[in-house]
Order: sequence, then C-alpha cells, then structure tokens
Amino acid sequence: MRQRALIGLVAALAASAALGLVTGLIWHEVAPRVALLEVSAGTAQVVSAETRAFMGADSWFCLLGAVAGLVTGVAGYALGIARRPVPTRVAVTVGLIAGGVAGGYVMLWLGQQLGQSAYQGQLAHAATGTTFNAALVLGAKSALAFWPMVTALVIVLAEVGGRKEASGPPEPAGEPPGPGPASSMWTGPHDPGGPQ
Repeated sequence: MRQRALIGLVAALAASAALGLVTGLIWHEVAPRVALLEVSAGTAQVVSAETRAFMGADSWFCLLGAVAGLVTGVAGYALGIARRPVPTRVAVTVGLIAGGVAGGYVMLWLGQQLGQSAYQGQLAHAATGTTFNAALVLGAKSALAFWPMVTALVIVLAEVGGRKEASGPPEPAGEPPGPGPASSMWTGPHDPGGPQ
C-alpha cells in the first residue's frame, strides 16, 4: 500500500515537471518581448515606456499555468485518485499539487533560458542605435501559483462531485397523510336505522 502511494506521488511529480518543459517552450514561443534600443556597448533601454509586453508575458504565463493545472488536475484525478485507497489518494493529491509548483518553476526556467544567450550576445555586440528584443522575463512571480491552485481546485470539485454521485439522489419525502374520518356534524342527519 505504501509502495503504491509512493509510486503515485513520484509519478505525479514527474508528469507535472515534464509538462512544465512543454509549457515553458510554448511560453517562450508565444509571449511578447520588450523592444530594446542599444545606447552604448552593453547598455540598452526600453524603446517605449508604455509597452504592454511585460504584462503580455505575465498573462501568457498565467494562462498556460491555468491550462496545465486543469490538465494535471483532471488527468491526475481520473488516473491516480478516483477509486483508489485513501493512502494513494492522499499521496497523489500531494504529488499533483507539489508537481504544479515544480512544473511552474520548470516552465519559468526554460522559458527564460531559451533566449538568454541570444539576448546577451546582442546586448554585448549590437551597434549603437540597434533595436532588438529583450529576454523573456516573468514580472509577477505570483503567477507561479496559478498551476497548483487550479490543480487543487479541480481535485476538490471532482471529489465533491464524486461523493454526490456515490450518495445517490435524495429519497422522496413520504406522502402527506390523507384526511381523517369526517366528523358526524358534517355528515348530515343520523342514519335512520341506527339508534336514536
């Protein structure tokens, strides 16, 4: 039992980390970059102070983290939590949430590292007046919380829904009692055949 729980925890962590590599690559490809202007050797400044590229990069990170959290939450619950023994359920849940944290950091690391060497080369060797894109940077580090939060939310909702299905529909309420025998004062005159 403990071995299965441990395997479930490690599998959840590994799967989330692997997904972090995929989302990091996607973030690197789709996130906008800040345009820089080389002002001197090794020094550059932002071309437009009103650029929205910083916010765009953070927004893409949040979106990808939320999608990854949804995927790991749904797949993890279906494969590792539903209809499993309690120790396995707990271990996989911990593994998925911790894996969401790890996956977010893997996505951040890979997305920022992929273009770092090219950026450093341009910054060091570009001629004055040359414009180029800055390296990808996550400004709001709180975005790292999206992945594990969505994963935890999916698991909670799935667990609540599963318990409702297991309990079945509520039993119908009993029928209200019918009217009792009518009082003699409302039944008309006494039976003439009866005692007077």
